[in-house]
Amino acid sequence: MSDPHKMFDIRGNIALVTGASGAFGQVAARTLAEAGCKLVLATGNQGALEKITTECEALGSTVVAVNSRPTNEKSCQALVEEAVNSFGKLDILVVASGMNKVALIDEMGPETFHAIMEANVTQSWLLARAAVPQMKNNRYGKIIFVSSARSILGHPAGYTAYCASKAAINGVTRALGCELGPTGITVNAIAPTVFRSPLTAWMFEDNDTAEEVRKGFLTRVPKGRLGEPEDLAGPLLFLASRASDFYTGHILYADGGYTAG
Repeated sequence: MSDPHKMFDIRGNIALVTGASGAFGQVAARTLAEAGCKLVLATGNQGALEKITTECEALGSTVVAVNSRPTNEKSCQALVEEAVNSFGKLDILVVASGMNKVALIDEMGPETFHAIMEANVTQSWLLARAAVPQMKNNRYGKIIFVSSARSILGHPAGYTAYCASKAAINGVTRALGCELGPTGITVNAIAPTVFRSPLTAWMFEDNDTAEEVRKGFLTRVPKGRLGEPEDLAGPLLFLASRASDFYTGHILYADGGYTAG
């Protein structure tokens, strides 16, 4: 067996991260930057893009920042071409872009349901479709989607579109993992539960409301705590490196045991 540390060495790899200003996207960008990757970071929020770009450059990464969202076939293809034109290839694709809007079914319009499915499923599929030919040329590639613990669990408060979209991502991950198995490309997904981010910061606060919500939630989490960004960094590095070469079509639940109970 070779040095196990080398299995996780992705220095010099080229990674494209979409949704780079989002909660998971920022974790992915920083993790890959610290691991020595060259990055193409994409998001539609210019201010946030500049901030995460500066942070990754400070970590020693070479970064190409693209103010763009993968909203259609053309924009997805353009992002992949940006990586290839800038660095000569694409090794890692992390699709961290997506959306959610919470509403009960009788209060959610069809246009909202379709928008969530489009952002979370169709755009992920289009990005993979754009990346696969480049990765096939090199007989190597790591495609990483973002699923959720809610992909296999319901939610009582207006998550029908979100749960459906993440269940669909699981299906795409498994199907593409099978389809691309012989090509040297792996396709996997990380499925987190609640972890610390700007969107969930209120759940970590020291007040009665937050404590009550945490207490109810943590009765279902064997590890007895909410997630931290580093809880996602480890799985991401694993799936982005050769350490995961025998893993494909896999959904990795970063949830403290939430979905196991």
